[in-house]
Amino acid sequence: MTAGRCRLFTVVGVMVMLVYFDASLQRATFQVCHACEGILQNGTAVGNFCTVSSGQAEGRCCLGTQGLDVDSITGLDLSNCSLREVKGLNEASTAKIMLLPYHLTCPGGNASWEKVETRGEIRLCEGQRNSCDQMGHKSGDCPENGLCAPDGPGFFQCRCTQSHHGYKCLREGQFPLAEVLGILGGATVLVSALLWVTQRRKAKSI
Repeated sequence: MTAGRCRLFTVVGVMVMLVYFDASLQRATFQVCHACEGILQNGTAVGNFCTVSSGQAEGRCCLGTQGLDVDSITGLDLSNCSLREVKGLNEASTAKIMLLPYHLTCPGGNASWEKVETRGEIRLCEGQRNSCDQMGHKSGDCPENGLCAPDGPGFFQCRCTQSHHGYKCLREGQFPLAEVLGILGGATVLVSALLWVTQRRKAKSI
């Protein structure tokens, strides 16, 4: 194997590793967890929930885990922060419990939570309701082969049934993952081969 080809495979390998690790870091980092200083405190409603649910604390969040990967935000405590508004709560769309400053409303409104309480300077939002079970959010609002799926407090999305995929779930059958990966893999090999041939020709012409 030539030095140029070795170099090409090394570069491709390093790029793949960087993309993988960058994706892992993005999954593990949530900006809303660091919206204000401090860490999740034991003895608070969110802290107790995190302990009971075997979550992982990060900043002001309790994170749920799926195997070794950080999966989602399950709890958020911004209660003693001097915030006028909270941006980026879409990151916490899977939260089961939130503590916010009393002047902020629960995401999605009171109807989106089983329990909403004001305790002094704190607003507790607990037990996120399934928005697909609420009036106006039914599978009938989705395409013919789609089903309603909750997408955070007060929001829903339409997901295709297992036998359909594509735009508005119009394509029947499973998504052709193997074929797509095969095409991408073939294209990658072809581009690598063309680059290698080009480098060889340049080397010979020198």
